Amino acid sequence: MYRMLSAAVLALLTVSLAEGHFAFIVPTEKGDGAQVIFSDELKPDTNVNIEKIASTKLTLRDSAGKESPLEWKKGEGFYAVTVPGGGTRVVYGVTDYGVLQKGEGKPFKLTYLPKAVLGAATAKEATVGEKLELEVLVAGAPGKTKFQVLAAGKPIPELEVSVMLPDGAKKAVKTDKEGFTPEFDARGRYGVVAKKIEAKTGEHAGKKFDETRVYATLVCDVEK
Repeated sequence: MYRMLSAAVLALLTVSLAEGHFAFIVPTEKGDGAQVIFSDELKPDTNVNIEKIASTKLTLRDSAGKESPLEWKKGEGFYAVTVPGGGTRVVYGVTDYGVLQKGEGKPFKLTYLPKAVLGAATAKEATVGEKLELEVLVAGAPGKTKFQVLAAGKPIPELEVSVMLPDGAKKAVKTDKEGFTPEFDARGRYGVVAKKIEAKTGEHAGKKFDETRVYATLVCDVEK
């Protein structure tokens, strides 16, 4: 079992997950490709400049666990990527959004960590692991699907998570002491957003920041 995060860190993590646009990797219907989007749902928002996430670097983890970089091609409101191979594959990315400041608030460094599973969502191959600062995993069986949120491999309890259900509805839930959300009985495509905030100072691209904000997203299909 993963070690639990300290109470001090948890206090920083239990922050309300606001509505907004996030980076998602959305698999194609045939499972031979994906679209990288910046949206508040699992389809492109053509009203938003997709170049906001042009810094995204994508990696393919194939069914054998081998990793390789992926190239994308710009479309209208999305970046298209071809995903070779078969079996369970994971496409994950890192979007370095930069340093932002809202009003008189603290300047913060923003990072998106989008991930998609093509194939069996609960397979062991669907886990990237500790190299990801924040990751959402799928657990349970169809009809009893739940998600687990890990920070560098450690479960995060009492964290607010936004779950997009197969019918398009959104539900805000909290993780339990082992980082798991409640179970969901619907089958089909899910989208999940988890957020981690830490009081961490630094400098990025010549701009100073007082905290970091990381959003991990997951898109997966639960057996119908």
